[in-house]
Amino acid sequence: MMRTHIAVAAILCGVLLGFCRLAAARDVIELKSGHRIEGDVLKEQGDALFVDIGIDVIRVPRDQIASRKKAEEAGKTSQGPDTSTAEDRVYRTANLPQKSVKELAERFGEGVVLVQTPAGLGSGFILNDRGDCVTNYHVIERETRIAVTIFHRREDGEFTRRRIDDVKITALNPFFDLALLHVPEQEDIKFRPVYLAANADYREGDLVFAIGNPHGLERTVSQGIVSTRNRAFEGLVYIQTTAQINPGNSGGPLFNNRGEVIGVTNMKQTFSEGLGFAIPVTYLKHFLDDRDAFAYDRDNANTGFRYLEAPRRRNPQPPPMEAAETTGSR
Repeated sequence: MMRTHIAVAAILCGVLLGFCRLAAARDVIELKSGHRIEGDVLKEQGDALFVDIGIDVIRVPRDQIASRKKAEEAGKTSQGPDTSTAEDRVYRTANLPQKSVKELAERFGEGVVLVQTPAGLGSGFILNDRGDCVTNYHVIERETRIAVTIFHRREDGEFTRRRIDDVKITALNPFFDLALLHVPEQEDIKFRPVYLAANADYREGDLVFAIGNPHGLERTVSQGIVSTRNRAFEGLVYIQTTAQINPGNSGGPLFNNRGEVIGVTNMKQTFSEGLGFAIPVTYLKHFLDDRDAFAYDRDNANTGFRYLEAPRRRNPQPPPMEAAETTGSR
């Protein structure tokens, strides 16, 4: 009887070990679109992988794969994107693995757009598949004719430009210098949204990079560090960074070294270099979560309220700050 129990226990241990090995052997595949696939790779061809996800076998083109790891390794290094399905949520958060700026710019560069008005231009970034887009308020201030140019990567790796007119204003917050736009969906091109950082855990010295359109130079990437995480200016705090911010960068994303948006670039110090500033992601989430309070009404664009400035004493003033804009660019 004892031998029988021992034999049964040995069989159970073997089955459990087998399941553990199978689980460890599963692959975690991250796509350039930000989606994540977990399953067993059954077959590898020159241009595709065939993955068993449990309920079906799917074909995954290699040119759409951003990374591939074993499930055990991926579990130690990162967590997957936030899978919240709240209908009223316009943005996604994630806790992604650290990668090089080159890899992250390639993956999330398509999410950055060029925002154009009759008065000038700026930058912005796509939040979701529906075409919600963030930019700075001062980029579209007093404008209603707005166009967005998206940059779509073809199969050969080259970018194509698509100008989309009739962009709608959804919400505005002049105090935070933020605006939410809606870009009409395209039948033949899918939007490539970016992720917002789940937490404002950036610190002085952390690597960051910006993608934008300074002076109209499209898809420009600049790298730097967080100089100060809470630089105070006119009642708000900003992320100060050495990443180059210039006219035309306004409204573009400031990424951390995981490819998560931690801020919205919006100004620099006049006549200086390496002194750029970005609106923290905390303010951005507040604006997006409460966007109904800042909803744009085309029939009543101005509420009629005006804040009066307090009288100023004749003291020396610090060097002026300027929004990242000049005549003809924003």
